[in-house]
Amino acid sequence: MKKITFPLLLLLALISSCTKEVNIDIPGYVKTIVVDGSITTGQPPIVLLSSSQDIFSPTNLQAYIDGFISGAVVTVSNGTNTVTLTEFCTDNLPAGTEAYASSIFGIPVDQLASVHLCAYTSLDPSIWGEVGKTYTLSVTHEGKTYNSVTTIGQPTPLTSLLWTPAPGEDHAKMKGVLSDPPGQYDAYKWELKYLKDPIYTKDFNPFFNDQFFDGLTFDFDVSNPMGYADTSITKQRNFHLGDTVVLKMSKLGKLEYSFFEKKYNQIYSAGNPFATPTNIPSNIDGGAYGVWVGYSPWYDTIICQ
Repeated sequence: MKKITFPLLLLLALISSCTKEVNIDIPGYVKTIVVDGSITTGQPPIVLLSSSQDIFSPTNLQAYIDGFISGAVVTVSNGTNTVTLTEFCTDNLPAGTEAYASSIFGIPVDQLASVHLCAYTSLDPSIWGEVGKTYTLSVTHEGKTYNSVTTIGQPTPLTSLLWTPAPGEDHAKMKGVLSDPPGQYDAYKWELKYLKDPIYTKDFNPFFNDQFFDGLTFDFDVSNPMGYADTSITKQRNFHLGDTVVLKMSKLGKLEYSFFEKKYNQIYSAGNPFATPTNIPSNIDGGAYGVWVGYSPWYDTIICQ
């Protein structure tokens, strides 16, 4: 009994001597401005401003609406013209802008007036997006100024885009062919809509770059992101006979792509505690979160017949 007790006491002493109290200093929540800005070829700049939220904050619709920031001074410059953007709100829109506001906020036109969401934009065409131009964004709010720069590059068209169902079928995915420009960095954003729809629909992750296919020509399947509600296993994600579909494939810069890549990686983790932690980068100077991105889209329209 003595022979057993002594080693046991020794083991317990060793274990207790190896323990150490660890104090982790978790920094408190600091409210930060969040910038969601974009400018597209042939379209005005769009800037949405909001506040970052504490992890324990409510996640209901009212909390989302309350997070938007009004009263900021937002300017955009293309090197020649500098324009101060005007703040427009969904419950007080100029006549004829309802469909455009619906596409910005992703809210049906008939519901816009029931919420108070604001965005900064300009109806001055001298500051609208042009290929090859660089755009500087400046946001001043509560005594602080935040700046960012983005460029609208040259768009890349698809070599071909076809809808060819099998014999006897009335549905199929599309087949696309892309020839990526060699020797340069290229990143893309992929969106589709039915011709009658005011808003484009994105797939789970609409962004990709040419890291693995720089300068190559390759073909790929194009699924239907509008078809998630189709309960038919054979037709789900397919386009159907009679559909008229508009493709919008936009180019964007490297820093801007990095923001969206990390953002979607974080979304995909879905709160998984074993997922690799992801810090989403920002191209906004001054301590703000978010992104200012220039898009150069290429469009194609396919009639499924």
